[in-house]
Amino acid sequence: MHTTEYFNDMMTRDVMNDPHTYYHHLRAHDPVYWNEKWGGWVLTRYNDIVKVLRDPAGWSSQRIKYLSEEMRPGDEIKFKPIFDVLANWFIFKDQPDHTRIRRLLNPVLTPIALEKYEPRIRQIVHSVIDRIEAGKKYDMVKEFSYLIPLTVILNMLGIPEADKDRDDIKYWSEQIGLLFFIRADEPRRREIACEGIISFVNYLKPLVDERRQNPKDDLISMLTKAQADGILNEDEVIATVVLLVFGGHETTTNLINNGTLAFIQNPDQWELLKKDPSLAGSAVEELLRYDTSVKATVRWAKYDQEVGGKVIKKDQRLLLALTAANRDPEIFPNPDKLDITRNPNPHVAFAHGIHVCVGGPLARLEAGETFRIMAERMPLATLEANMLEYQPAIVSRALNEFPVSWATCPVAHNV
Repeated sequence: MHTTEYFNDMMTRDVMNDPHTYYHHLRAHDPVYWNEKWGGWVLTRYNDIVKVLRDPAGWSSQRIKYLSEEMRPGDEIKFKPIFDVLANWFIFKDQPDHTRIRRLLNPVLTPIALEKYEPRIRQIVHSVIDRIEAGKKYDMVKEFSYLIPLTVILNMLGIPEADKDRDDIKYWSEQIGLLFFIRADEPRRREIACEGIISFVNYLKPLVDERRQNPKDDLISMLTKAQADGILNEDEVIATVVLLVFGGHETTTNLINNGTLAFIQNPDQWELLKKDPSLAGSAVEELLRYDTSVKATVRWAKYDQEVGGKVIKKDQRLLLALTAANRDPEIFPNPDKLDITRNPNPHVAFAHGIHVCVGGPLARLEAGETFRIMAERMPLATLEANMLEYQPAIVSRALNEFPVSWATCPVAHNV
């Protein structure tokens, strides 16, 4: 029998390292649970979570509005750069502003629209794999996974891919992530996030100004044209670029890391992929379900309403535990088993409804190409640690370090 203290503390080391067991216990105990320590409801059933995600009229995504209400006097001025940028992220807006901005991005991030980037994505994956030496230990977090999605999104936006630019942008993104992913172990997370946003915005402004004067075939030019057409304002252009860079690589980085670890722990599934690399697409869907990069998302009640037999009061918040939904045994047979041939696989790793992740098709493409090419060119990685630790965050599922090695060099490929 687990205690109230166990269910209320989502930040313990055990829960960080194994959220799946915690959420299984919580779902069995109370699937719509009032968490006193977090100050909101935690939902763990698939159907309850999908119900909320499908109802933007009843549930708000305006995280910055509620964040500002939680601030102490003077904090809004102190952290103004955070509010100036994050308040213009369309993922934190309700309709109609959410739809107005998202409508610009949807057409350029469909699977068909992304086909033109496939050769460049494959080239980037091969270039990262080409660096691998047999027997050498690598930290996949810092030396492998992030290089693929970050280089891809910079290419799509038209931001220089030089190592200096890429390393600076990665550093600023990590600073912003301290706030976005609710890092409870960093008392200065708002100050650090503010520093990252200021640095990133100062870097972007001249680049955006130049693209406004000399447009190219890239996403920044598309956004500046939308400003010229009166669809976006200047702050929204900058904010959307920051969001695309941040959201365009952080979660995919973690997907590649978590997916590689899942294969290490389930070598039979890796062998299945090596025998048939065409399973890469199905494998990515299962990896998204099995150990998703985004463990949860948050909504606020717009009015008193009922979910799962509980009355949620206006302005109370819900933590929608996506990772729990993805292992709900009512939906997924043998939910704790990795099966890269699983079908159907209606996971909610990218959420659901109008706020479904706009970058989902890109993440699927990047991860699919990464795992397909890894399976064609590399043996299964060997874990070079007795224990792994995850970042102490409620929302994200990210390893601190992921030391691995490969027994042999990558197989040569035709350019």
